Amino acid sequence: MINNKLLEKLTPVTPEEEKLLSGDPVDRELYMKENTSVINAEKLLESGKLITLRPHVRFVDFPSHSHDYIEMVYMCKGSTEHIINGKELLLCEGELLFLAKNAVHSIKAAKKDDIAINLIILPEFFDRCVDIMGYQDTPLKRFIIDALHESPSECHYLHFKASDLLPVQNLVENLIWTITSDVPNKNTINQTTMGLLFLHLVNNTQDLQCASSEQNNVLKVIRYIEQNYTDATLTEAAELINSDIYKLSRELKAVTGKTFTDILQEKRLSQAAYLLCSTSMKIDDIANSIGYYNLTFFYRMFSERYGLSPRKYRVANKSK
Repeated sequence: MINNKLLEKLTPVTPEEEKLLSGDPVDRELYMKENTSVINAEKLLESGKLITLRPHVRFVDFPSHSHDYIEMVYMCKGSTEHIINGKELLLCEGELLFLAKNAVHSIKAAKKDDIAINLIILPEFFDRCVDIMGYQDTPLKRFIIDALHESPSECHYLHFKASDLLPVQNLVENLIWTITSDVPNKNTINQTTMGLLFLHLVNNTQDLQCASSEQNNVLKVIRYIEQNYTDATLTEAAELINSDIYKLSRELKAVTGKTFTDILQEKRLSQAAYLLCSTSMKIDDIANSIGYYNLTFFYRMFSERYGLSPRKYRVANKSK
């Protein structure tokens, strides 16, 4: 999947791996502070940096650990077997794995041709990525961002099976090249590239797997709401995932802290905000187009969410 020149940089056996091949155990001091199993960003990141890259250590099982940062694993070639909070996951060539800070993670021994890279990312790195993804705070975007920031849902990982998505592969390659090269404005380039990467990933969540069946069901329902917000119903959403409305309601509340109606209203109102700022549609027509036919109710819900009437919101945000 990755450019051959970049792959050549990542393939050679490292000094650390040479020690492992000679029988030495994983040197925990390279990664963790004394008497902990938490990999520490200060051990891996130079002062002032928000992101760095390390080739995945091959040839031995990497012991169970968590991180005090967000980790992104990209499988350049071959595959690796991961255990995350007790659940096994196979990461194949071209796929991406995002691990939240609270994930307990171990990796089975990889062979020489199983080449992966680990990106060590501080949470604040994603601030600009959120801006690039646009001001529309949609439920789907929020679900993914919250997963990276230790949301109450405890979505320990996001697994994107994105090997067939050419823009994703190109952007990951650009990210690796920039991190490993001496270029000006590196941090801005990296954050912009990651923002574009997330835009493509959010648009292709059919390729996304989460930590549990409940979270995957919730993701499917959120995706259904994103695509059918005008007339989406709880009954139809339950049928989509072969569930009943009571079980689905419990899963939604447990994973997101919100009801189906809450999520549907968030999507409708964010779409209304977008249309107010990007079109000249009449406000009543906007309300009807997003599924609100009771205009009094729409005006009240919009004002409660944004603190302004639709008309004042349009004036205040039109320039955006």
